[in-house]
Amino acid sequence: MSNNLIIDKEDNVEVCLSGDGERKAGHKYAIKDISRGEKVIKYGFPIGFATTDIKKGEWVHSHNLSSSLEQNENYKYEPKLTKVDITKGYFYGYKRKNRRAGIRNDIYIIPTVGCINKIAKEIEEKSKPLIKGSIDNIFAITHQFGCSQLSDDARNIKELLCSIALNPNASYVLFIGLGCENNRLADIKNELSGYDHIAFYNCQDVDDEIEYGLSIIREFVDKASTLKREKIDMSELAIGLKCGGSDGFSGITANPLVGKVCDKIIGLGGSAILSEIPEMFGAETILLNRCVDKSTFDKLAALVNSYKDFYRSNNLPVYENPSPGNKEGGITTLEEKSLGCVRKAGSSTIVDVIKYGDRLTKNGLSVLDAPGNDLIASTALGAAGCQIVLFTTGRGTPFGTFVPTLKISSNKAIASKKEHWIDFDGSTIDGEKLFEYINLVISGKEKCSSENYPEIAFFKKGVTL
Repeated sequence: MSNNLIIDKEDNVEVCLSGDGERKAGHKYAIKDISRGEKVIKYGFPIGFATTDIKKGEWVHSHNLSSSLEQNENYKYEPKLTKVDITKGYFYGYKRKNRRAGIRNDIYIIPTVGCINKIAKEIEEKSKPLIKGSIDNIFAITHQFGCSQLSDDARNIKELLCSIALNPNASYVLFIGLGCENNRLADIKNELSGYDHIAFYNCQDVDDEIEYGLSIIREFVDKASTLKREKIDMSELAIGLKCGGSDGFSGITANPLVGKVCDKIIGLGGSAILSEIPEMFGAETILLNRCVDKSTFDKLAALVNSYKDFYRSNNLPVYENPSPGNKEGGITTLEEKSLGCVRKAGSSTIVDVIKYGDRLTKNGLSVLDAPGNDLIASTALGAAGCQIVLFTTGRGTPFGTFVPTLKISSNKAIASKKEHWIDFDGSTIDGEKLFEYINLVISGKEKCSSENYPEIAFFKKGVTL
């Protein structure tokens, strides 16, 4: 078997599959002479241009390859849609009132403002011994915001916290306010009127804020502990698609592997959400032409260009990516990273574009407004209603968000070295095996490595007072 891979017949580079001293695993090497200014092709698409003449067999990386990205584009809708025959599928989860079913039976404690994170964490700690029956976990979802933010930031924080409270994995939710913050508990309560699984109180309004919170949690525990898993139609499942710490293998193994599973879940009636808008630059036309109609196309095109405008408004080039770790792993340009990134979405038609902080409303594949940052995007996916995030990685990361975050490695080396981080070795490209493992996680028979360490982060754009 060759130690090198040519991904597409149009490519003028190949990928080294395993380092041999002279060549680096995951990195690119020219398969023919490439002239200065000529496009470098990988995945069948340009990933930039040669900044010098490159000889056949020469290493192609940051020293001789540069991004071609810069301006906004006037995209043309040329639909290339894949027809999917929907068949029935099922999973075992927890029925919810007015929401999709959950794959976990969790109780959330959400502070409205970072000033009371310690109180939320103390209630969490004192609640742990109360866990019984079918309850999976009780945890505080802390953050540093909720006061001194203005305009879009203030609105986004409120809406994101409200959407988190409506994630199907939460059987019950306790909102704790301080009482003087901008992110007022009264506004959140008004936003969530009609949902009977949520309780609220301000710390400044009660004598003992810890005991008051614990008294509510005890009531939640008594109710949640009796809930049982039931057979649920796959139409109630939504998976989040995310990659982080990518390497030269991510677009060859883990991402297309997740793409296969994504297509399968959608074919069974389920949903998937793709995010990381800046990591679509250079590959966006592939996604734009998969939009179900012109209206959806227009929304996605406007969203992509809005991120480019946002970069430039902060005096940054649109190609300010990949990260040092990405480059060490073999990725050179943003186009190259993006072409590997979008493969997580398989080949399904894009049915909707979701605003940041909003929730999923249509079954099938949707695109969510969020940046590429791992925790910000994963938080937004959970808030949009995903019960689980499939997270591919070539470099490895221990993080997880407030919903199960299933880490899938792009190479065997990181899967072996960081078994306590990685949940599934994606280097085998075994779609059936991954689908079976996801079913075990969804059913509660397996847990993701990061489930005991839930975190969230916001997409903050503006001024803090």
